[in-house]
Amino acid sequence: MESESRLFHIATIDEIVRGEVTDVYFERTVSVLRAAGLADVKVRAEFHVASLPPGYKWAVFAGLKEVINLVLKAGLKVSLYALPEGTIFYENEPLLVIEGRYVDFAVYETPILGILRHYSSIATKAARLKKLAGDKKILFFGARALHPAIQPMADRAAYIGGCDGVANVVGARLLGKEPIGTIPHALMIVFKQAMGDHTLAWVWFDKVMPESVPRVVLVDTFYDEREETLIALRLLGAKLQGIRLDTPGSRRGNMRKIVEEIRWTLRLQGREDVKIIVSGGINEKEVLELRDVVDIFGIGTSIAFPPSIDISMDIVEVLDPKLNKWVPITKRGKLPGFKQVYRCDENLVDELVPWNEKPRLRCRESTEPRPLMRQYIRDGQLVEKLPSDDEIREYVLEQLKRVQI
Repeated sequence: MESESRLFHIATIDEIVRGEVTDVYFERTVSVLRAAGLADVKVRAEFHVASLPPGYKWAVFAGLKEVINLVLKAGLKVSLYALPEGTIFYENEPLLVIEGRYVDFAVYETPILGILRHYSSIATKAARLKKLAGDKKILFFGARALHPAIQPMADRAAYIGGCDGVANVVGARLLGKEPIGTIPHALMIVFKQAMGDHTLAWVWFDKVMPESVPRVVLVDTFYDEREETLIALRLLGAKLQGIRLDTPGSRRGNMRKIVEEIRWTLRLQGREDVKIIVSGGINEKEVLELRDVVDIFGIGTSIAFPPSIDISMDIVEVLDPKLNKWVPITKRGKLPGFKQVYRCDENLVDELVPWNEKPRLRCRESTEPRPLMRQYIRDGQLVEKLPSDDEIREYVLEQLKRVQI
């Protein structure tokens, strides 16, 4: 069996580029269209979200760079329009449109949807948590929740969605960042058994790590959290930069009270500069409850496994070759036609209009509504410069100032 010759049960880059990671009915559809003499039929196919997860008012569009890379690497002779990556969007708005012969890109619907859905789901969850956290930092600790083949992708999605850093070594390297992390319970357990004192792990960590690595210790392994914090202050002194609590189901049952107790202790010691980091089972509820007493959140599973942003694709126009005219058409329950989205930037209010129509939207400020959909690929050639990951993240953060959860 072929699977026995692969170290990991994952698709190769070549298989993705060749369109082999597709649902089989797309391969069969292409065969039928070619046999029927319909290979030259040109369509406009729109990617959109009919409904967002319960309680969601908006989502973040992410994954565009990888879709563009796929289209270009596969040599697809199509045109592609899309919202800029990182755009906050609403239900029933076009996110991306592919124009060209349907048989040329039909098998790529599956991988494109997979890229956009996964990216947008993670980026949206990261953005929601960042919005709730305000000026407090969020670090993505979700690599252990994912297959290693896709950890870097999740790191990028979380970062452009608003996370301030990632812990995974490869993911951080691809982002051009330093990975951020502290120490695991395992280190203290080994020192406890081998040397009789788990706090010696902190001393050795300080001895071994370069100065550029922050001295942040985990203070909930064996003793009371406040007691371990005092020991860390005594052992590391001015070098101690932060303490981390990783007790989602505290034996005392109230993480906020633990944090408040440690905050008070640091104040009495004249060390209010020491940052308090909380991780382990953090979601939106915990961020709301702790954001006024915590400096940094380490969040993994809730970002790595977020509610799904269910993007789908539908043909919305077909080119009539006799009239050389695009004819709006789609299945029931969908809006036919090629569309543009206009936005008032001061409050992120949008209007959806047919592509060639002007908006009726009036912005509260003097600015005119801005068209969001741009052409990125024309007949298989890139025509729009792609922003950096940092620029996408800043774009998301700027929009977050003007939306509510």
